[in-house]
Amino acid sequence: MFAVIQTGGKQYKVAENDIIVVEKLDGEAGDKVSFGDVLMHGKDGDVKVGAPLVKGASVAGEILEQRKGAKVLVFKKKRRQNYRRKKGHRQNETAIKITGITG
Repeated sequence: MFAVIQTGGKQYKVAENDIIVVEKLDGEAGDKVSFGDVLMHGKDGDVKVGAPLVKGASVAGEILEQRKGAKVLVFKKKRRQNYRRKKGHRQNETAIKITGITG
């Protein structure tokens, strides 16, 4: 069984026991989370598509860890002006293990 969920402004196709990395969610490692924004779910050719959400469907998961993502470099430059700025940014993210899909 699979589902397409929406969280953090992005969509993820998930199945049971998958590990996904999403935008930061509140909670500590070991906490349970539930995603109610299920856009589509199904198995073996029986697919239900929501308009825009599937009623009564939800996806359960468990937070594995809170971490920071890979560093993204931001570099600004104006030619012939001796202007250069280099900055780094690491986005906070949450690793989640999908434990169940209902609906």
